[in-house]
Amino acid sequence: MRSITLNAAFLLCAGAALAEGPGQDVLTGYGPRPAFLIDKLPEGELKSTLMACRGQEMQRSLFSIGHRGAPMQFPEHTVESNVAAAQMGAGILECDVTFTEDHELVCRHAQNDLHTTTNILLTDLADTCVTPFAPASGGTDATAECRTSEVTLEEFRTLTPKMDSSDKTATTAEGYQGGIAGWRTDLYTADATLMTHAESIALFKSLGAKFTPELKAPSVEMPHNGFSQEDYAQKLVDEYKEAGIPPEDVWLQSFNLEDVLYWIENEPEFGAQAVYLDDTYNVDGFGHMDPSTYPDTMQSLYDRGVRYIAPPLWMLVTLQDGQIVPSAYANEAQAAGLNIITWTLERSGPLGGGGGWYYQSITDATTHDGVTYELLHVLAQDVGVAGVFSDWPATVTYYANCVGLQ
Repeated sequence: MRSITLNAAFLLCAGAALAEGPGQDVLTGYGPRPAFLIDKLPEGELKSTLMACRGQEMQRSLFSIGHRGAPMQFPEHTVESNVAAAQMGAGILECDVTFTEDHELVCRHAQNDLHTTTNILLTDLADTCVTPFAPASGGTDATAECRTSEVTLEEFRTLTPKMDSSDKTATTAEGYQGGIAGWRTDLYTADATLMTHAESIALFKSLGAKFTPELKAPSVEMPHNGFSQEDYAQKLVDEYKEAGIPPEDVWLQSFNLEDVLYWIENEPEFGAQAVYLDDTYNVDGFGHMDPSTYPDTMQSLYDRGVRYIAPPLWMLVTLQDGQIVPSAYANEAQAAGLNIITWTLERSGPLGGGGGWYYQSITDATTHDGVTYELLHVLAQDVGVAGVFSDWPATVTYYANCVGLQ
């Protein structure tokens, strides 16, 4: 892998275009995606409003959050993916953080995803994989599992990133590299660049964006060679301190409530806007329309110092007489005074067939791609979310710019 410093000319151009400050941004533009989605909307007030904003000047918006950069089209957590997200107006960029064998922090969605996000299976480092590649056979899928915790930072840097995918019908490691969804692409994978967490901080700062790192759950038992969960959570914060980043520019994230509470207690300036990523949908009996099924009440979270909560899109909405409206979950969070961030727009592909997991609470209304903007409109205006993660930030930025969200 090329060192991030070898991209200096590229970053200088991007940084010059993106770091001039509010109202002076020189950005690439929205591209065709927002117009495509607007065209799919039924005639009505929302469509008229969004169409009237065609030709507007793009402004960076904190409402628009790059989810792993812009992974609909670029390899996630790469320099190129995040530059693309910033060029689409994302005001906040994400590095999902995990650690290597020598406890260096790097940007990966999971500690055990190297087999689907890099070329590790085609390198000598395949020997480090905890589950070596096994070909598909007799109706059994191909399998592999390769972890950052099994390679050093120096070894990690030798890997080549790719679109997150795998062909589970593959009979060779080369074939396993495929499997990219038809609505994604590998056009922009050449020369993509992996990043450490510290390098992501430098990059995002150069792009004029703010920061939302997510501390990922380890695949290894903690403590790992003397590296505890608390050490891990603290090191994440320390790298922002070392880079001189103001706490108010950072939204730390974790699905582990204990991580969030650790930051609140031990790093209160950073903990003040730490984000609890809520995955209680995995709890038996959970129902987003029934507050009695929530493992923690919204008020109890607030009382422990949590100020930001981040559930998936579907938990915040339901259908009422065929219309998308806020869910009981959203109403409870609002009543407790919690700020809400949600994930992930533009991760579901074409929506004509119900939208899949992210749209599961509004499946009956998800019959066309314009539902992307119908849902976003309800989230912004009725639920009052503070920000939306997207795999293609231009979609959110266009809406935010059109309706005046900063």
